[in-house]
Amino acid sequence: MKPTLPLSALFAMAAATAPASDAPANDTRPVNFGMSVNPTHTLADPPKDLDVLFVPGGAGTRDANIAEVTQIIDYVRDVYPSLQHILSICTGAGILARAGVLDGRNATTNKRAWAQTTALGPATNWIAKARWVVDGNVYTSSGVSAGIDAALAYVSDIWGEDEAVRLAIGAEYNRVLDPADDPFAAHWGAEDVPPVREACKKH
Repeated sequence: MKPTLPLSALFAMAAATAPASDAPANDTRPVNFGMSVNPTHTLADPPKDLDVLFVPGGAGTRDANIAEVTQIIDYVRDVYPSLQHILSICTGAGILARAGVLDGRNATTNKRAWAQTTALGPATNWIAKARWVVDGNVYTSSGVSAGIDAALAYVSDIWGEDEAVRLAIGAEYNRVLDPADDPFAAHWGAEDVPPVREACKKH
């Protein structure tokens, strides 16, 4: 099976089927441009029998007071046991952490938002100098473009390196192959955050 899936196999979920923006709610800054996405499913009525779930990040995922974030966390917690793999991009790792998916695992996230996101997963072993991290069936990546490399690493793991190379060449993407190739940890002063023993005991 090649990773060129039919469109019917790709789904987007949100709280409602109305167009959803990636801009934070009530953000009136005129320079901010939020991309609109039309969800195919709602969190209350998700697609059945998902094999893989991609969890993106963004400013909206960091506010635990937003009701939709709580819905997403609950959904990830409920669906994870039935998934073959789950992948997070950027601060999407914070969603996985709050859902308990990263408890006892190695993970990474966006280095600019390092302190804020790692605080959401006290039972996680956070690795600073990592472009992406694989632990079992969980893939976590650093900021934005690192998600492309993590996704291509996933393709390589599942469908073979030739497929990953083909996709990268097709996109004319200059791929990073080393998951530890991350200069941004030093730039933002991010350091490893080991799991807190008390948090691990609770889980």
